[in-house]
This record gives sequence, structure tokens and C-alpha cells, in this order.
Amino acid sequence: MKKTAEINATQVCQVRMQAISDAMSLLSGKWKFHILGTLIEGNALGFMDLLREVKGIGTKMLSKELQDLEVNNLVSRKVMNTKPITVEYTITEYGKTLSPLIDEIAKWGIDYRKSVYGKTDK
Repeated sequence: MKKTAEINATQVCQVRMQAISDAMSLLSGKWKFHILGTLIEGNALGFMDLLREVKGIGTKMLSKELQDLEVNNLVSRKVMNTKPITVEYTITEYGKTLSPLIDEIAKWGIDYRKSVYGKTDK
């Protein structure tokens, strides 16, 4: 006889687990937190500025991640009327609500690095 899981059986727990799943799906990947953190700190940035700031990301990946973040209302894209055409990216008001989460992840990462490596730099 197979035993059924009881931990996630409550309605509150199911809603919470769905919310965690949604958040992880939206923010998953190597680059999204880097991009969001950079935009939170840097205000409005052009594509090439972001490419320079987010070390190691390629142009195609940056473009894809920015599109995902824009579709999900975390980043806004503004096409400037310049020659050549330039694009400016900013964090949305809703995207700014991730700031405390990003700060906590950074603090956790610093503490982790200290505990494992005994230092905070590379």
C-alpha cells in the first residue's frame, strides 16, 4: 500500500508551494538576478551598458533574458529616437519589489563564502 504525502496537503501549503514554483520559474537561470540587480543599482541602462556590467553574458542570452523580464513586467524597454536607435532598460515598480530579496540573497552569499572559504572576495 502506497503512503500518500501529507506535508503539502493543506490548502495554505499548496498555495505557498505554487507561489514558490511560479517565482522560481520566473526568476530561474544564471542571469536574471544579475540583470535585475544591475538595473536596480544602475537605474536606466542601455543594452551595451548591461552587456558590460553583467560579466560573462552573451548578446543573445542578454536579449532573451531581457525579453522574458519585460514580458513578466519586471523590466521596461524604451526605444530612443536617436540615430542609431538606442534602447534603454529600466526596472519597473513591480521589479523594484525584488530589491529586498536580492539584498538577502547577496547577504546569504557573503555569509556562505565566509563560512566555506573564510573570505568574501574571489
